[in-house]
Amino acid sequence: MPEPVDPHEPDRLARAAARLKLGHVVVTSVSRDDLPDGGAGHFAAVLRALRRDLPGATLEVLIPDFGGDPESLRAVLDARPDVLNHNLETVPALYEAIRPQAVYARSLELLARAKQAVPAGLTKSGIMLGLGETPDQIRGVLADLAAVRCDIVTMGQYLAPSARHAPVVRYAPPQELDDWAAYGLSLGIPAMHCAPLVRSSYNAGRFV
Repeated sequence: MPEPVDPHEPDRLARAAARLKLGHVVVTSVSRDDLPDGGAGHFAAVLRALRRDLPGATLEVLIPDFGGDPESLRAVLDARPDVLNHNLETVPALYEAIRPQAVYARSLELLARAKQAVPAGLTKSGIMLGLGETPDQIRGVLADLAAVRCDIVTMGQYLAPSARHAPVVRYAPPQELDDWAAYGLSLGIPAMHCAPLVRSSYNAGRFV
């Protein structure tokens, strides 16, 4: 079982960010499905502490899907992140193998709800290439993200963290990732950041 949430963590994190004089802060965590709200209240507490101690910074949260609970999402949005990030990670056809506890439609709905609730707020998502997805499936994901008015999309090469993880099926050349960036822009996605070593928080402040 995970340890209990530390109620002092938001203050400690905010003080550390203030000492570092950060201009953009990305807040994420491991999934806390053991908590009734999926950790949403803790995300909100961290955001409030950062607003208090680092008022000039822009704030980004990389959140789980909270099991699809709209109230948990609302709690995070009420704490006013500048960027709400939730990664789709891969194409729907690979969810059973790669994200067995996640639901593609639920993740997409979270991004849609966030944009509907705070139209001026930025939403962000990302996927990995190299897990066995097809070009048509990638096009479908980008079309879905454009349809929910996602503002920022990141795409990078999947690298297996260990031998126990899914193997790399294919390495996408840099030019292909450039082409996907152009394709996403053509669909109306405002910002596409695609390169082999791009991850969801890479150069995150540039888009804000």
